[in-house]
Amino acid sequence: MHIHAPFELVLFGGLGDLSLRKLMPALYMLHYDNRLPQGKIYAVTRQSPEPDAFRKQIESSLKSHVAAPYLELSKLDAFLDSVHCLTLNVNDDDGYDHLPGILSQEDINRVYYMSTGSNLYMPVCRGLQKAGLIKSNSKIVLEKPIGYDLKSAQEINDTVAEFFSESQIYRIDHYLGKETVQNLMVLRFANSLFESQWNQHYIDHIQITISESLGVEKRAEFYEHVGAMRDMFQNHLLQLLCITAMEPPAKLEPDAVRDEKVKVLKSLKPIVDRMINDNVVRGQYDSGVADGHPVPRYRDEPGVHEKSNTETFVAAKVEIDNWRWAGVPFYLRTGKRLADRMCEIVVQFKELPHSIFPLQHKNTMANKLIFRLQPDDGVRLMLCEKRVGPGMSVRPMNLSLNPSNHKQARVPEAYERLLFDVLSGNATLFLRDDELVEAWRWVDPILKYWEEIDQRPEPYTSGSWGPAAATLLLARDGRLWDENS
Repeated sequence: MHIHAPFELVLFGGLGDLSLRKLMPALYMLHYDNRLPQGKIYAVTRQSPEPDAFRKQIESSLKSHVAAPYLELSKLDAFLDSVHCLTLNVNDDDGYDHLPGILSQEDINRVYYMSTGSNLYMPVCRGLQKAGLIKSNSKIVLEKPIGYDLKSAQEINDTVAEFFSESQIYRIDHYLGKETVQNLMVLRFANSLFESQWNQHYIDHIQITISESLGVEKRAEFYEHVGAMRDMFQNHLLQLLCITAMEPPAKLEPDAVRDEKVKVLKSLKPIVDRMINDNVVRGQYDSGVADGHPVPRYRDEPGVHEKSNTETFVAAKVEIDNWRWAGVPFYLRTGKRLADRMCEIVVQFKELPHSIFPLQHKNTMANKLIFRLQPDDGVRLMLCEKRVGPGMSVRPMNLSLNPSNHKQARVPEAYERLLFDVLSGNATLFLRDDELVEAWRWVDPILKYWEEIDQRPEPYTSGSWGPAAATLLLARDGRLWDENS
């Protein structure tokens, strides 16, 4: 699919970390693949850098985050020629008055990308409206986290809806743009082998892990007010849960898919009051070792309060109250300074009711379907096979479900796919307003409970897999986290 109409992309937070690390490289790769039409990209900055310095900053970010074979000089120069600096104080309503003289006067395919905190969504929308820059073909992309709690998320939804219709709003979650997430949907809904077993009769439990080996790095000021629940759990983890657990949509159309995701969120069993202590674990990293080097505890990171109770780890046992998933727990966890960087969905099938093979470990017979989203994309099915030699000794084996050409073909980054979807008007992989509200509605009681008890999260050693309570969360059910795949 190609987009032929000219476009404009106005990137608020244009020289911020997300823009330089992810968005500019993604736009360049779309350009490299000839998937971007003629258009202009405007990076909005508060202060105007020198043109040469601006171009060099964009070029430097591309050279740092795009593989060398794709940095062809002619392609690079053509792309850099399409990127322009736009100086603007977004909180100044009158500052937008000069934009109509810079941006196209036509109602073209224009995207406003909010790579900023959600506190700026209101002034930007108001300024654009005042300058007459919101037209029928305009779109706005909202980065997470959208809001701080249910109330603020609803206020942001209502505010943006005053200026843009729901069909013009793209709430982005880049995990949904990953190749393996699309593959999960295809494997489920295009194969009777899996879909027929995707229920409580055959699945024992499902684990979803998003772990990071890095600490808070230079984001302490942001992270102190957000924490792991708002930063990762409320959006990324719950979205992956929805994709894994949803019913087959009637059609592969944006609202049909999103209708099914909303049903999952509405079916989540509430975790409230004292149930929170039994079903949710929060932790905060202590000092330890990462990549062979000693690292400080979270409270000693620059910009962190010395008595901070901000969680850097969350694990939860989540249940879905519907026919398909009755009695099947979903174990979700995310954290910083953990043993490894990975994102995996592990579907653990039930053990056979009776084994005719003499096994040293009975759980060797339990099959697993593993979807890995990072650091590399892939799908593996864990089966059992006969060990070579005499007798009937059984051993587990990994069956890779990746296509044979997977290693040769370049797998597009998530932001490439999602930016292309925005430009082409495909909202399937973006959150609808009610999805956002339902996710916050479920998370809100947990956040409020933590604020009321004002207790330090359980410390865990940097470089480990999190607090001991997270292991106990599964151990009470006779299960273990999948950490060896």
